[in-house]
Amino acid sequence: MGRLFVSKLPNRDIASRNILVHPPEPPMEVLCKDPTNSIYVGRTKMLNAPFYWTYQYVTNPHLAIVGITGSGKSYFIKTFLTRASFVWDSNALIIDWAGEYKQWVRMTGGKVISLGKGSYLNLLDLGGMKPYDRIKQVMRTIAILTDVDQYPEQKRLTEQAIEKAYRDNKFRMEAKEQRDELGRPIQAPTLKDVVKILEEKASMGTYEFPAELENAIYRLKQFTKPGEDYFAQQSTVSLTELTGSGLVALDLSGLPDERFRALGALAMLQFIKERMRAAGWAKAKGLRLIVVLDEAWKIGKDENSDAVMIIREGRKYNFGLIVASQNPTDIAEAIFSNVGTTFILKVKFEKFLDYLQGSLNFSEFMRDEISKFGVGSCAVNMSFSSAAPYPSTFLIDKIEGEEPMREFFLDLSKVLTKKQKEAVDVARSVSFKKDNLKRRLREFGLGDARIEEIVRLFDQKSRHMDIASFIILLERFGVERSNITMFLKEIGIEDTTIINIFTLADKRKADILDRDITQVILEEG
Repeated sequence: MGRLFVSKLPNRDIASRNILVHPPEPPMEVLCKDPTNSIYVGRTKMLNAPFYWTYQYVTNPHLAIVGITGSGKSYFIKTFLTRASFVWDSNALIIDWAGEYKQWVRMTGGKVISLGKGSYLNLLDLGGMKPYDRIKQVMRTIAILTDVDQYPEQKRLTEQAIEKAYRDNKFRMEAKEQRDELGRPIQAPTLKDVVKILEEKASMGTYEFPAELENAIYRLKQFTKPGEDYFAQQSTVSLTELTGSGLVALDLSGLPDERFRALGALAMLQFIKERMRAAGWAKAKGLRLIVVLDEAWKIGKDENSDAVMIIREGRKYNFGLIVASQNPTDIAEAIFSNVGTTFILKVKFEKFLDYLQGSLNFSEFMRDEISKFGVGSCAVNMSFSSAAPYPSTFLIDKIEGEEPMREFFLDLSKVLTKKQKEAVDVARSVSFKKDNLKRRLREFGLGDARIEEIVRLFDQKSRHMDIASFIILLERFGVERSNITMFLKEIGIEDTTIINIFTLADKRKADILDRDITQVILEEG
């Protein structure tokens, strides 16, 4: 008589072998929502079902995105904002810590405001608040960035000086609208005014704790020095311009260090929070404003940050916050535990996986899958607004993103005559869309490998290439000169300039000889 052998298999192995019994993902009616009121992300890994994200079935509209550098965080954020603009006509404000988004924002027709490069944000602007409320916020910001909480007397002196600065500017402390007798707006004081008040107090020599007073002055002077007074001058940036102009990047990369960047980000979040409350409850579908906070560890991990308040209140005002980080432990627990949806891309360190698994309570099977992710793959954890008899964490095979329209530039400076260079109205370069270039190159008979090599060279040269090098490259790849001439005319280059281009290209070819043209292009200044 034969023996019956029973083998023990882990649950995850059973699930992977028989996914049709209990597939580890929600049903189609949860995944596939109305495309006119949701954001397409990609297809699920198990059943290849399309996943459309919407905030309507989760606890709130906020997102946390975690993953190592190069895992696809920024790509997903750009895709999400692009689609939210089409679906909901959402405004978006990116608090851009490292200047990572500014080029993309410009390419997509958005606006970049660079603090530290001619733009200023007055820390004492009210942004629709009462002065007393703004004073509390400013003091909380100073406490996050400095050690003032450890010195109660210095904190008291600073708070009193800020209040006096408002009063000296004839601000009515009980009112929001600040206008003079003729109805003109009253300018808010600045940190320089606060420092001046403290210095005048010190010069009198009557204060019983002079060391405390000097230290309070020193602390504020960190932000008022000439050349570093980005938050101590009257604002050149309006809050309406930042939050109601479509896609906007607040570029903080030009500020000198992390303290200044944190100060700018904190002030912006505080203004946004008050604008959110002033806008009131929203009945209309969609998200009015999406705020992106990427790699802002200094304020993302502080439990007192206004990001926490936006997380808690944003849903009723149709405001959404996206917090992204390489390190999930850099995100405040109050933020991470309250976001409606978490997207987990490739995570490298075991301690981060431990934190994510402990916080989101996903299975060992999910953990194992996350550890094997390539670029663009992700796990999605959704905190559903009602109890659900299906998994809250599931896998997306690959985020299907939006490729922005990119322009490439051919530099003409080396083929212009002296007279042309002196003329004001002569173009120094010509541009064309990447997709148009790829289409024309296919028509000229180039294969995908050659086309991608040309595109890669443009990207490696910040989307610029010398015109003669471009001609030599095309001829090396077998494109006939007649086709090249036709293309140059299509993009607006005159006949006389085309002659100069080919003359320079022929001279260059003689100089290059057998050298690799792609390497020569990369070596050009």
